[in-house]
Amino acid sequence: MKKFYCKILTGLFILLFSILRLNAQPQGEYPANYANGPRFKALIYWTQHAESAHVDFAKETVEFFKRLNFGDGFILEISTDFSQYPYDKLKEFDIVIMPDGYPGGKAERDAFEKYMENGGGWMGFHVSAYNDKHINWPWFVEFLGGGTFYCNNWPPQPVLVELDNSAHPVTKNLPKSFVAAESEWYQWTPSPRENKDVEVLVSIAESNYPFGIKDVVNFGDWPIVWTNKNYRMIYLNMGHNEKTYMDATQNLLIVNAFRWVVSQDKKGDPFKK
Repeated sequence: MKKFYCKILTGLFILLFSILRLNAQPQGEYPANYANGPRFKALIYWTQHAESAHVDFAKETVEFFKRLNFGDGFILEISTDFSQYPYDKLKEFDIVIMPDGYPGGKAERDAFEKYMENGGGWMGFHVSAYNDKHINWPWFVEFLGGGTFYCNNWPPQPVLVELDNSAHPVTKNLPKSFVAAESEWYQWTPSPRENKDVEVLVSIAESNYPFGIKDVVNFGDWPIVWTNKNYRMIYLNMGHNEKTYMDATQNLLIVNAFRWVVSQDKKGDPFKK
């Protein structure tokens, strides 16, 4: 019986000691930072007038970011009509996400240019950066790093990728190499890496070559995630089908990229408020 009471007293002492330690912890050291309202505004612009696999990816992207917004951590607006966002309206958003397209008409392009030149944030995927001699938008080509579409593998495949900078906020918690979910991967010429204003974060590993089944790529520098340091932007080449969000590591990369662009806002990092 004495042993029983001793165990009870010991348990009560440990519980009391834990409570005292918790109450003694300074309030400023509390690890969590809960928002009292939405932290920022995000716009997803996607188009239904793209290749079906790109539209499938865009729909999945919308659902992915809706899940990130559980609890209304930010204001999320979704549109398939970019003409409804002149600069005066576009500037209200801290980030614009483009999964399967880019502004088409002159007024839309002018608004986007002004938005980015004045500190706007952009997160683009896959075909949102597709450009060739027919795009007729020199600013956009320079914005992306100066490269144009060169070639691609086919059909969509998973691929071993490697980090170019494991210290960057977008990549710091990722493995130095991992297998990215299947996609159609674009190669660019000249490589964005040749632009001094571009920081490449992730590239396709050379060990993949030859890469492809129908369309086979045999060599070349192959960045797939980068940022133009002159702008608050990031580009991620994945996004050809609805299978993009099946891989946890790749999802973490996407969340990191989203959070990083938002955190660089000239108005201040909303995650610290």
